[in-house]
Amino acid sequence: MRYEGNIYRPPGEWRSYLLQVTVGCSHNKCTFCSMYKDKQFHIRPMADIFEDIEMARAYYNRMGRPVKRVFLCDGDAVIMRTDQLLAILKKLYDTFPELERVTAYAGPRSALTKTPEELRALREAGLYRVYLGVETGSDELLHTIKKGVGAQEMLEAGIRLREAGLDLWVMVLLGLAGPGEPSRRHILATAEMMNQMKPRHLSALTYMPEPGTEMGEQVERGEFQLITGPQALEETRLLLEHLDVDPLHFTCDHASNYLPLKGGLPEDRQAMLAAIDLALEDQELLRSEYGRGL
Repeated sequence: MRYEGNIYRPPGEWRSYLLQVTVGCSHNKCTFCSMYKDKQFHIRPMADIFEDIEMARAYYNRMGRPVKRVFLCDGDAVIMRTDQLLAILKKLYDTFPELERVTAYAGPRSALTKTPEELRALREAGLYRVYLGVETGSDELLHTIKKGVGAQEMLEAGIRLREAGLDLWVMVLLGLAGPGEPSRRHILATAEMMNQMKPRHLSALTYMPEPGTEMGEQVERGEFQLITGPQALEETRLLLEHLDVDPLHFTCDHASNYLPLKGGLPEDRQAMLAAIDLALEDQELLRSEYGRGL
């Protein structure tokens, strides 16, 4: 396999064949993120992408392993021209007869550049799921972290992806506003946006400062205060209390989180709230700072 720079994928795509169609992130300005700072964004030539698919076919055939899932790297495959994505999807399904789904990250701005008809065509061609980094529902906070869109645009992007029939998986960041009243505003705005966007899946990660990022430097200078483990649980509790998406697959089991949680809403809400309350009473149940990671 040929890859440029570090490769990232959602945790659930660990069994997927990773096909790099774009390099880096088309936005790459978020103050909290260090994922693609080693790359200059560009779209790979179609000939190289098709050659990689053929290389993958030879490799997986030699290993005797069927390819059932493919994840399109890097940070925003949806920014590619629709005709290019359709050609890649056709090539993948023609090459791997046992392929069940193709998934990708989607940037909010790139999602908004696609018409509803284009997004539906991608879904019909086999793009099954997209992962959207919403981070927060707060308009003020979205601008502060330089996400590139405001709350209304983020909401519209998510709705557009969902209404196209794509399996929408959203990620949000606990602790992104710091402690106190900003924390509460962040979580309530996020819950409100999720209730309108109605994703099928929602993952809550916890912010951790990364060296070389704007927010990481703010933390080092004492200009941004990180939330504690108990405060992260309080944010999770507030989020769970105000979500009314039904059904919703909710996860809070990333390595960055202090307490692994996973369940369906609304049926598992009370069990997850009880687990949070127990951990708040007995903080020995929390993952240590040394045990957390990205």
